[in-house]
Amino acid sequence: MKNCIYILVILFTIIACSTASKNVADAGNPPVTKAVGNDTVRIANDSLEYEVIIIDNGFTSWLASRAFPRNYYSLSYLENKNYMYVTEWNIRAQQPQRYNPNLYEMTIDYQPHIHYGYEVNYLIYNYMIYFQNTYKQKLGGYVPIR
Repeated sequence: MKNCIYILVILFTIIACSTASKNVADAGNPPVTKAVGNDTVRIANDSLEYEVIIIDNGFTSWLASRAFPRNYYSLSYLENKNYMYVTEWNIRAQQPQRYNPNLYEMTIDYQPHIHYGYEVNYLIYNYMIYFQNTYKQKLGGYVPIR
């Protein structure tokens, strides 16, 4: 069974000129992180059978310029915040009559009992911060402004 986490947010069809960059983690059998055309970030790890795809114009440049560096947060901090943010995200995705369906296009299959690793949690957390600041949403708790 393959668990998939998809965050697909395609807003603003304005074509942003952005250079795709590739980031590949270099520890033993880590998840592979790539930025592929138009700010698409893909994280995959076949041994854990998961995949995260983030498509949002501006996220890659925001991540490089504004996000705190890796290992700034502990893994448990990221997992707790992600669980809180994803839970609220899924509630909103399931209520398109109440929340903008263009912002919350689909639910996220994030299960707290699965160990996704630091890289996946780091990117999901930073996407949630980027999303909340960019689209003026509040998914819960304190949202750092960057």
